[in-house]
Amino acid sequence: MASEQVAAWRWYRNTDIVIAAAVIGMVVMMVIPVPTVLLDFLLTVNITFSLIILLVSMYNNEPLQFSSFPSLLLVMTLFRLSLNVSSTRLILLNGFAGQIIEKFGLFVLGGNPVVGFIIFLILVIIQFIVITKGAERVSEVAARFTLDAMPGKQMSIDADLNAGLITEKEALDRRRRIQSEADFYGAMDGASKFIKGDAIAAIVIVLINIIGGFVIGILQRKMSALDSLNTYTILTVGEGLVAQIPALLISTATGITVTRAATSEANLSHEFTTQLMGRPRALAIAAGGLALLAVLGMPPLPFLTLSTILGFTAYAIKRAQDQQKLAVIEKEKDEQVEEIRKPENVISLIQVDVLELEMGYSLIPLVDVSQGGDLLDRVVIIRRQCALEYGIVLPPIRMRDNMQLKPNSYVIKIKGVEVASGELMLDHYLAMSSGVTEDGIQGIETVEPAFGLPAKWIPASLREHAELAGYTVVDPSSVIATHLTEIIKGHSHEILGKQDVQNLLDHIKKTHPAVVEELIPGLLTVGEVQKVLAGLLRERVPIRDLVTILESLADHARVTKDVDMLIEYVRQALARNIVKQYADATDTLHVITLDPNVEQIIRESIQYTEHGSFITVDPEKAQSIFKSLTANVEKAAEKGYQPIILCAPVVRIYFKKLTERLIPNLTVLSYNELEGRVNVQSLGVVSI
Repeated sequence: MASEQVAAWRWYRNTDIVIAAAVIGMVVMMVIPVPTVLLDFLLTVNITFSLIILLVSMYNNEPLQFSSFPSLLLVMTLFRLSLNVSSTRLILLNGFAGQIIEKFGLFVLGGNPVVGFIIFLILVIIQFIVITKGAERVSEVAARFTLDAMPGKQMSIDADLNAGLITEKEALDRRRRIQSEADFYGAMDGASKFIKGDAIAAIVIVLINIIGGFVIGILQRKMSALDSLNTYTILTVGEGLVAQIPALLISTATGITVTRAATSEANLSHEFTTQLMGRPRALAIAAGGLALLAVLGMPPLPFLTLSTILGFTAYAIKRAQDQQKLAVIEKEKDEQVEEIRKPENVISLIQVDVLELEMGYSLIPLVDVSQGGDLLDRVVIIRRQCALEYGIVLPPIRMRDNMQLKPNSYVIKIKGVEVASGELMLDHYLAMSSGVTEDGIQGIETVEPAFGLPAKWIPASLREHAELAGYTVVDPSSVIATHLTEIIKGHSHEILGKQDVQNLLDHIKKTHPAVVEELIPGLLTVGEVQKVLAGLLRERVPIRDLVTILESLADHARVTKDVDMLIEYVRQALARNIVKQYADATDTLHVITLDPNVEQIIRESIQYTEHGSFITVDPEKAQSIFKSLTANVEKAAEKGYQPIILCAPVVRIYFKKLTERLIPNLTVLSYNELEGRVNVQSLGVVSI
């Protein structure tokens, strides 16, 4: 057994020598006479290899599995032509070219040269006009389309590679495959010309053999004209049929190969079976049509026989398909039962959406595009706005109806907990007074949900009148969109999670890898970066300039890991962006300062622990600070200025924490956050 394997391996390793010798032998056959016994064997080899090529082309799933077919086509054409030359030589010299040609001339043709010549012409016409012409056209079109599609396919591969969907090796394999497809169809387009030329050569050779044999039989062999014509015509046509049958097989293989879809996942026989027999209704209709033709007078035996076969086949296939569908349904039910039994099935029930918007059933038209609702488009705009203004990528906002709510009400939830609610009137507009309205308008008194301003719901007929009177008029979709935007801005520090931060870091790493690699994980963890970013968002400081934030953290994280201190350092790095939000057109900042005694009290009240720092102020002193702060804030608001506290950098974060419950949206800045070009104007001093 081992010796047989070694011999087989040696044969396989030396096949290149064998093939090269065979090609040389084909050329030699055209010059050197071949014995009839060897010619019979070679004709048999020709038929055998043609049959193998046809079967291989049928069992391929895609054309590239037979990529050597164009070259093999050339070799087989050369082999067939060399056999034609050798057989022609024997026919003209001896009047005998072996038993195979003789059998084809006598047995297949029945000894009738006219019938044989007609059959030969029919085979040549079928091969030349029908099969070869069609295969040539398909190869030409496939080659052209493949070449035209190459740039688009290359760009698709590059896009998948850049997106990380495929590896470098997979991209290289796909590029090679595209190049191989283009080369294959281009080669098949040229190889089809060999088949066309072979068919033309066969006709010429037959005519030469008949005319030459007729002349040789009369002049050299002293045969009568009739005997000479009969003998050489039978031999010539027999030789032509022996050559054309393999040629017809290879032409058919060529057509099958080039017409196969490149994405097929099954061989040709399987596709025929599944696609032709996969429609029992079509088979049943065909059976009925055959039976009807038999009733109308057609021969009953063949028509009724085929009708019965098709009808039975259609019934069997339909029954098998129904059983298969039942089996699939039963399998799905079993899988559902098993899924329910699994303990981890409850995980989907505890999943909480980060952002939810629940609405009463009367507000569904706001979401339904078919009813003119544009709330979905507004949500897309909100996500873009938050990305541009604050640098956060919001998760998808889940919108659903809730039958337990009032028909016109809605609820905004963050992580499953209600944070805001409101009521709308779909057929009305919300009119808010700007303070300079000319006259009052009739409407339903209400409160604007986002900012708590007094407003009125007015009918659509009063919209223009309200706008002319100086009111700000908005539609219900704008009301809910504005409310949702303000809730997101006010709770952005809760929405930003560690995974969101990781996604942002991955994005920054593509363009600034050194910044991320220096900071994480050597200096800070993702969780610590998330706390810093959340602290900035809590005071509505945008984190869009994430590179500057990370660079500032990398510079100061070596000195301290205290999150509050890191936030202060980052704020100083973002000073220009922070102050720009509050300065007016003349770069003037109207602020309320802290008395030095107040700052001293806050410094002395700071407590440092291993878990961070916090502030503990004496209740009486804190009450005095709150009283003075409230008075100054009201004074600034009366003058039309946004209340802004300016204090020392050391106490800024702690004063913000101290006053957060009293005035949540109070802006507190430090001196280090001011730029030289900013003019500071004091509106008051918080004292004790």
